[in-house]
Amino acid sequence: MRYRVLGGTGIEVSVYALGTMMFGAVGNPDHDDCVRIVHAALDRGVNLVDTADMYSAGESERIVGRALRGRRDDVVLATKVHFPMGEGRNRGGNSRRWILRAVHESLRRLDTDWIDLYQVHRPDHTTDVEETLGVLSDLVRAGTIRAFGCSTFPAEEIVEARHVAERRGLGRFRTEQPPYSLLARGIEADVLPVCQRHGMGVLVWSPLAAGFLSGRYRQGRPVDLTAGRPALTPARFDPAAPGNAAKYAAVEQLAELAGELGTTLPELALAFPVAHPAVTSAILGPRTMDQLDALLAGAALTLDDATLDRIDEIVPPGTNLYAPDGVWRPLALSDPSRRRRPPADRAAA
Repeated sequence: MRYRVLGGTGIEVSVYALGTMMFGAVGNPDHDDCVRIVHAALDRGVNLVDTADMYSAGESERIVGRALRGRRDDVVLATKVHFPMGEGRNRGGNSRRWILRAVHESLRRLDTDWIDLYQVHRPDHTTDVEETLGVLSDLVRAGTIRAFGCSTFPAEEIVEARHVAERRGLGRFRTEQPPYSLLARGIEADVLPVCQRHGMGVLVWSPLAAGFLSGRYRQGRPVDLTAGRPALTPARFDPAAPGNAAKYAAVEQLAELAGELGTTLPELALAFPVAHPAVTSAILGPRTMDQLDALLAGAALTLDDATLDRIDEIVPPGTNLYAPDGVWRPLALSDPSRRRRPPADRAAA
């Protein structure tokens, strides 16, 4: 396993991190099996474990906490806050009120006294970023968290948060966690250069493009849209959907390239994001032990310039062949009132 320093924190993390989104009701409900997966990853040199409070409504954090008993000091533990946790108002978001409550609930579920990296899961345009940075800075000073970062933030909001931190003397986001894969390269145009310029660590999620690069989904093969990953987002996998034609075509070319290299498509897919100089780690999200073994089988694979040039020909740099974050959309796109003048103004014009 290779290791890199996480931004400017001085914390060394493995190039491949263990993501636990599939632990619990959403993926693998067998807690004992999930604990074995964590232990196997740690035994193979993985030292960064990433979870979130909302993964299976807290169940993932509880599983991780159980798995790390007796091994906590050897692990860089990351979790997240933002998405609603339960019914009612003020049970989510990036406010001081919610973050202070959420972090202590995460500590309880994780059975730990501190969190190494606490990440804001998505932007919250109802909360001033100064409010968010202020409470996170207080948590660092209190020793509750060691560092904090953001996840799936647009480049302009990363820059804005940095400027606010500098003006107000607050701590800054030390990391960003964006989606990045062979089929979703959009962040190469802005997010990755911004992170690199400001010395931020980058932990990329969905390097297998939500399972599309697992090797199971190929042109001409039937796809069961009621099981596995396709059941969660059928539109992403449906071969008949016009928007998927380019993805399936690219997968065929990438699979051919992997064969020429004597490796597998998933191994090629995982080696690609960590070849970018801005990327610190790629997060693996296995549901089973077999999946973990398959993902880590190519942990030593590195890509030379000729291979990266071939990839650029198949999927041009900065190109997204699908919308990598299908859960969250900025209000500027999801709220029509934010891109339309009030009726009275339109009438006056």
